[in-house]
Order: sequence, then structure tokens, then C-alpha cells
Amino acid sequence: MPTDLQLEDESKWRRRLGSGANNRAWTLAEMLSRTREEDEEMLHAAHAAAHLWSTVGNARNAALAHLLLGQVHALLGNPVLAERFARSALEFFLSGKSAPWELAAAHAVAANAAHCSGDSVAHQREYAAAQSAAEAITNAEEKAIFLATLRVVPKPAT
Repeated sequence: MPTDLQLEDESKWRRRLGSGANNRAWTLAEMLSRTREEDEEMLHAAHAAAHLWSTVGNARNAALAHLLLGQVHALLGNPVLAERFARSALEFFLSGKSAPWELAAAHAVAANAAHCSGDSVAHQREYAAAQSAAEAITNAEEKAIFLATLRVVPKPAT
């Protein structure tokens, strides 16, 4: 049995591991409450996914990784990193290369990052933009993904 991985095998494994880490981080990010250990797992899984996708993915994969990182850092109260990653993802999805759920989720994560930063004006604007963008989501599974993300974003004060 050969011990050296073929280049295409390594790429497949990186994609598989990246996908698994991504899914685990989002599952934790969608929880209304987490333990300290789950917070740490969520952070590590998000960064692992971003790293793995950076080695085998494309610009969309990078934007989705930044979306996840923005959400995770907002949930953990890290405003500088939350804003940085959320802004990067939102810029990509605003560029016209996105599905409706991606754009809605990017606005939701931007709202969460703004809330984390204490920017109530941006929080309200991005939350409203997320709700508006969600109206274009016609696929039930994609709508559920978006709603799971929005559910953990604090609603702006009215």
C-alpha cells in the first residue's frame, strides 16, 4: 500500500475536511447558546475550514469562509475580526456573483458584526437589507439556511 498521497487525493481530502469543519462551525453558530468548549470548537472549526478551502477552493469558497468567520467572531464578541470578515464577504456577494441566500446571509452577518461593534445604525441597515434580500429566496432549503443564520442575530431596537 503506497504511503504517499497523490496530489489529487490530497485535494479531495482537503475539500472533505474543509466541508466537515465548515458544517460543524455553522451548526454551532446556529445554536442559541453554547458552552465555552463549544465556542472554542466553533472558532477552531471555522478557521480550519477557511484554511483548508484557501488551499483548494475558489473566490466563492473564500467569501463563504469569510462569511462564516464574520459570524463566528461576531458571536464571540470580537468586533474587529467580525467586521473585517463580514465586510469582505459582503463585498464579494454584492459584486453580483451570488445566489439570493448568499446575499441575504452576508447582510445578516454584517448586521451581527455591526451589533458586535456597537454600530446601531449599520446594525439596523444591514438587518433590514438581510430581510429584504431574503424575499428573493425561493428554495425552501436555502431559506431555512438563511433563517438559521438570522435567528442568532439580535434584532435591532425600533
